[in-house]
Amino acid sequence: MFPQNRPPAHLQAPSAASGAAVAASAIPSTPQSLKLTYPETLDRIKEEFQFLQNQYHSLKLECEKLATEKTEIQRHYVMYYEMSYGLNIEMHKQTEIAKRLNVICAQLIPFLSQEHQQQVVQAVERAKQVTMTDLNAAIGHQLQTQHLSHHAPPIPLTPHPSGMQPTGLAGIGSASGLLALSGALGAQAQLLAKDDRGVHDMEPRERDPGPSSLALPNGERARAISEYLSSSKKRKVEEKDFVTDYGSDADKSEDNLVVDEDPSSPHSVHSYSSRENGVEKAPLGRKEAVPLSPTSMASSSSTSPSRSKDAPMVGYDPHPHMRIPGLAAGMQVGTSGKPAYSFHVSADGQMQPVPFPPDALIGSGIPRHARQLHTLTHGEVVCAVTISNSTRHVYTGGKGCVKVWDVGQPGTKTAVAQLDCLNRDNYIRSCKLLPDGRSLIVGGEASTLSIWDLAAPTPRIKAELTSSAPACYALAISPDAKVCFSCCSDGNIVVWDLQNQTLVRQFQGHTDGASCIDISNDGTKLWTGGLDNTVRCWDLREGRQLQQHDFSSQIFSLGYCPTGEWLAVGMESSNVEILHVTKPDKYQLHLHESCVLSLKFASCGKWFVSTGKDNLLNAWRTPYGASIFQSKETSSVLSCDVSTDDQFIVTGSGDKKATVYEVIY
Repeated sequence: MFPQNRPPAHLQAPSAASGAAVAASAIPSTPQSLKLTYPETLDRIKEEFQFLQNQYHSLKLECEKLATEKTEIQRHYVMYYEMSYGLNIEMHKQTEIAKRLNVICAQLIPFLSQEHQQQVVQAVERAKQVTMTDLNAAIGHQLQTQHLSHHAPPIPLTPHPSGMQPTGLAGIGSASGLLALSGALGAQAQLLAKDDRGVHDMEPRERDPGPSSLALPNGERARAISEYLSSSKKRKVEEKDFVTDYGSDADKSEDNLVVDEDPSSPHSVHSYSSRENGVEKAPLGRKEAVPLSPTSMASSSSTSPSRSKDAPMVGYDPHPHMRIPGLAAGMQVGTSGKPAYSFHVSADGQMQPVPFPPDALIGSGIPRHARQLHTLTHGEVVCAVTISNSTRHVYTGGKGCVKVWDVGQPGTKTAVAQLDCLNRDNYIRSCKLLPDGRSLIVGGEASTLSIWDLAAPTPRIKAELTSSAPACYALAISPDAKVCFSCCSDGNIVVWDLQNQTLVRQFQGHTDGASCIDISNDGTKLWTGGLDNTVRCWDLREGRQLQQHDFSSQIFSLGYCPTGEWLAVGMESSNVEILHVTKPDKYQLHLHESCVLSLKFASCGKWFVSTGKDNLLNAWRTPYGASIFQSKETSSVLSCDVSTDDQFIVTGSGDKKATVYEVIY
């Protein structure tokens, strides 16, 4: 392409055939030659610019197309992840049901006649030989039958026959796995509701976050805490109507936080008279159950016994669930013949019951018991709680919102504010107040953290932090309130600059979701626990991993002692382990009967509390774990917090409420 006002022929550049001499004669002077080629140069530059611009637009369209395809692939990935996780949870659930049915059969067979015993034993043996092909054929036939007679009420396999649940056996509807601290809150609920709406009545389930039943609606694994929620009241309906109810506390990706309601269980707080390890008042009205396998022990929840001074100890073990596999029977009991629950584990793995010192339960800063002060009816499963430094306000996180409660005055409580966060169907997994009490950071089953301005006349979102992970399971704030740490469902620990609202670093190491977190008081070390069965310590100054502790169970909760070198870890296996951060020795506590979903140290460091899927709130002495007091709630206790003055404890549970306790010294 050449300009329209092309120079005269005698001034144009010569053809290639003319030769060098002709070229020299055709162009009289260098200045005139340069001057005459400017239009051509400009035209060619214009052509090149247009060509590059066209290329840019073409590449931009391709980039947008690839971004659209990426989004679609991610959506499919999340969908398949939800499906696989839901199937995995269902597999664990059915495995647990099979184990417990096997125990029931073992208990019932001796009561049958000899002829029937033989028939039942043979039938059980045949059942054990069933292959996957036979099982698939049976399931297909069952589905076909249900399809043909969908108008008839379905009779699914219930955890136990109505009216035939043996005393001491845990509710069978529970499944194991996290956010027990993190539960497929939303995912499982949606999958089961679609596929089996007539059989499973889905309710918010809490991994649980941690965890298990609180499956993430977006499919992520809040799985630890969440896995376990299933509505307790519905359990009664289930026994009446033969309909299994696995509540889905929004399917907290942890798995299925099963909420087992025990109407007869006391609401008061029990104190142990445990100067010696294993010494406690004898439980009444509890018969011995056939010992369960370690796996079934981990996820079973049993009725909390009422205690009486005058009840004599009979020749049976009142706490078969607290037996430690592989530990000699003589080591399992204290000097009084009662079961030990606290063990010291040496560097070579030797376990010995802990002899508690005389001042284990007395002295300055050691509570005597706790008194229930307020019940905060949130209306949804409460997966996160926190209490302000002034102890006037309590914040409860449920499905899609955080509610603010004024607990400074007595009387019936109603929320004074509601902070709508995330999507309406997504569970809040963690909420943390900044030390000045003017800002609240909220994270959950979404890729965005919300920072709320509480000092405004009406609370409002002042910033949002977005990461690539689909969910946040836990949060921690640095002592100087300048940095926020987020435990992500992809295993990364994201570090946020709160002043500039920017992502400054990611700690990578966990191979599965990071479920819990705590930071040292000096702000130099970070401790995280994960669904990959590891606890890791990070150096915040150098940005590297310092330590790694491997366990045989998923980690649902942890807390770092504010005054000492101790780290308490709550496990999916129901154990609480107290690790020394520089020595190999540790303590192992066995009072919980199911997943330990949350854990929090008192500011004084002399005691800490833990909560679990077994409906229990336990208070322990640091570090050896003497039991200070215990409270039995009516459902899985998914979250807890202790006020900075150590005067109040707040818990959040699967029966859609939070409870405020006053600590009595």
